[in-house]
Amino acid sequence: MPTEPRLKPRPAQIDAPVVKKVLKHGGRAQVWLYRRTNGRIGGKWRIGAGFRKPVPTLLLDHVGRRSGTRFTVPLLYLADGPDLVVVASQGGMSTHPQWYRNLLPHPDTQVQVGPELRRVRARVVTPAERERLWPMLVDLYADFASYQAWTEREIPVVVLEPR
Repeated sequence: MPTEPRLKPRPAQIDAPVVKKVLKHGGRAQVWLYRRTNGRIGGKWRIGAGFRKPVPTLLLDHVGRRSGTRFTVPLLYLADGPDLVVVASQGGMSTHPQWYRNLLPHPDTQVQVGPELRRVRARVVTPAERERLWPMLVDLYADFASYQAWTEREIPVVVLEPR
């Protein structure tokens, strides 16, 4: 995959402790509202590039790789045939998100898309799949290109296949 041109450095204020707390509690609130309204509230991401072009969201369940605790996170997704594609961007941070690290040892899980619960198996895409999917993901949510430019790691793309 061609590398993206380096943009400006990741804004320092994004990593402020208060921002992390707001995101954590905001994510919990989004999960709560999404579940209670079957995605009518919280089913579209309208922040950043999503302000002008809202992006569909799903709820991903994952099991803690050490704790065994079940977690749920809201994620933007791209429908690719029967598969759902998610991005482990974590806003361009230098580390992979917890949900991604948890899916590696426990790939069988479920997602909620609107009112529907789906059993899925997660897998990281191949380089050829990434080359095909990345432009579609950036078209879906333009901020993914900024996130990739802000970090040295290659942001993982994960396919959630029906099982």
